[in-house]
Amino acid sequence: DLGVVIERATGSVLIVETTGRSILARIDGLGDLSHAALVFSPDQRHAFVFGRDGGLTKIDILEQRIVKRIIQGGNAIGGAISDDGRLIAVSNYEPGGVRIFDHDTLEPLHDIIAAYGNGQFSKTVGLVDLPGRRFMVSLYDSGDIWLIDCAGEGEPVVQAIGRAGELPYDGYVTADGRHYLAGLFGEDGIAHVDLWKEPLAINRVLAGYGKGEQPLPVYKMPHLEGWGDTGRTLVLPAVGRHEVLLADNEAFVETGRIAVHGQPVFCIAQPGGRHVWVNFAPPYNDTVQVIDLLSRSVVHEMKPGPGVLHMEFTAKGREVWMSVRDSDRLHVYDTASRAKLADLPALKPSGIFFTHRANRIGL
Repeated sequence: DLGVVIERATGSVLIVETTGRSILARIDGLGDLSHAALVFSPDQRHAFVFGRDGGLTKIDILEQRIVKRIIQGGNAIGGAISDDGRLIAVSNYEPGGVRIFDHDTLEPLHDIIAAYGNGQFSKTVGLVDLPGRRFMVSLYDSGDIWLIDCAGEGEPVVQAIGRAGELPYDGYVTADGRHYLAGLFGEDGIAHVDLWKEPLAINRVLAGYGKGEQPLPVYKMPHLEGWGDTGRTLVLPAVGRHEVLLADNEAFVETGRIAVHGQPVFCIAQPGGRHVWVNFAPPYNDTVQVIDLLSRSVVHEMKPGPGVLHMEFTAKGREVWMSVRDSDRLHVYDTASRAKLADLPALKPSGIFFTHRANRIGL
């Protein structure tokens, strides 16, 4: 019942527990966490935090301390852990490429250089873990998708699957590990790889998914991890519109749209699959709406406060935690009654990560 909350402005994290809805500890000294992400070890004891400053920090959640911290690059954007828990992969803006580390010591094992063109090096984004000690990643500058296979001895085998399109900015893998999807900033549509079909190939799906009627800055593009995966239906933030899109989770064709309060950022599926909770970009980021997929309508709206950045459900969806950055608070709600159960202090909280993520592909 443990979790980690990023405090983005102070380089710190909170260790929380969901049974008593309490904060257990604050850990300082993690550097720039303005765009931080983390993954958990399979035993759920350790968290590996990826900082924007290139920092990679291993935390012992039970002992509430930093085990080791290194600066592995100049500007990191996220990472992943292999399915056996032994490899930590980091995607970098600067110097580009993917670096892979030992989970125990954080010693560097492999440096995969994302070279393209005439001696250029690409930023890497959308790094996810796949079954079989593999990773998949998109190359922002070159527009390619690579499969990194670490199953054998020695150096990883890197397979260039092909060109995704213009400026892939994020990636997502479905919960069954079958489908990899890369969002494109430079053009409409989504690049799709079916990982069960050989030879691997890229095709374009959801042709209407793009930047909307007006071009938007990169920082307003919704993260693909913010897609709600209910098993049969994907619920996507519509880029540049006050809508969410519904798509079939096998054919990846649009099946409907639902009007919402503002420009959605995260569409988080509540465990059980019927309800999806949505938060919004400024100036509507004080609001959260709940969508019922059976009626395809908004059935509840709440205003937790300014700057609702992230939501995370407890393992079976009984409660949801929200980070309300501009109020310096964490809110906990009952998902059935939508009543507030707890209101906890936090310093500019952003990402909330519960340890049950350790059992999910792509998280």
